[in-house]
Amino acid sequence: MAAPLWPLHGANLGTLLRTCDAVGACLAVPRFPWVPEALRRGNTLRRPACVHWVHDPPGWLARERTAGTRVVGVELAEGAVRLADLPAARGRTIAVLGHEQTGIPPDALDFLDTVVEIPMVGTGASLNVAVAGSLVLYKLAGLL
Repeated sequence: MAAPLWPLHGANLGTLLRTCDAVGACLAVPRFPWVPEALRRGNTLRRPACVHWVHDPPGWLARERTAGTRVVGVELAEGAVRLADLPAARGRTIAVLGHEQTGIPPDALDFLDTVVEIPMVGTGASLNVAVAGSLVLYKLAGLL
């Protein structure tokens, strides 16, 4: 499951939704007023997409983790696993994606089991949420 719980740009949500479909995953998104329209606009799939609505991201992550779901954060952080070293998911897994400028909020970091980083050689500090999420989803699905 891809979880861009603090999205910045609506266009990225539609792109990530299509990646979820490609790898057999669901998308978890917050119930911000603009998100349903962003998903409708970006959804080019010919069948209904798997979307979960999250009202309290930290609480939802805590409940998922308690239920045994592996929670992987995509973030630049001390001790992060390089994307190339991330093993494929063997069970229910959530890839948490933070805000494109500020990352995953501090109150949600405690709910992560693992943090993965995507190495970059350029001067940018991050990729957009659709690109980062797509790379991580393909790796977790064992398709890369």
